[in-house]
Amino acid sequence: MHTVLLYVRSIAFLLVAFFAMPLMAGQQTLLVVGDSLSAAYGVSSETAWVQLLRERLQGNGLSNWRVVNASISGETTDGGVRRLPELLEKNNPSVVIIELGGNDGLRGFPPGVIKSNLATMVEGVQDSGARAILVGMQIPPNYGQRYTQLFADIFPALSDSYNTALVPFFLDGIYDKANLMQGDGIHPTAEAQPRLLENVWPVLKPLLE
Repeated sequence: MHTVLLYVRSIAFLLVAFFAMPLMAGQQTLLVVGDSLSAAYGVSSETAWVQLLRERLQGNGLSNWRVVNASISGETTDGGVRRLPELLEKNNPSVVIIELGGNDGLRGFPPGVIKSNLATMVEGVQDSGARAILVGMQIPPNYGQRYTQLFADIFPALSDSYNTALVPFFLDGIYDKANLMQGDGIHPTAEAQPRLLENVWPVLKPLLE
């Protein structure tokens, strides 16, 4: 009798595993590697654009995608380079959104260093077999016209060089509206989070289908 029960349980386990395999095989991961703009700084995590993205995926028949948010407030491209290999190995993503560089620019880091770090990240993503999305940023004009232009040019130049998808400017339609920016003038408000998603979605959606 004991042998029969073990046999039945084994068959049941195999059947469950068999029918679960298509679901597991169909699941894909979207990894977000960003800074405070994606880490819900100053807003509730339930209203942040990454959470809104999760909800949109569910509502658009893309529930086979899971979103892993590996964003950290204050993160720089140097930190992103250090953390990325482990994140890729752990999560095995199909798509990686790279939303970094803003803190580098605000700290006046050399554009060449920022570009090199982002290039290393893109190469790492592509070498893993995933597709990268670069999220473009701009910095305030008080940093000087030459520096601000060199900084802004980093993202489209890398997109061209590595043939990656590009969000031209993450804060488009937000940065110049007082009600959409927090008091520090750097971080978007809760009201701006849907617009952040709208700036990313047209670039992201084709990679998910």
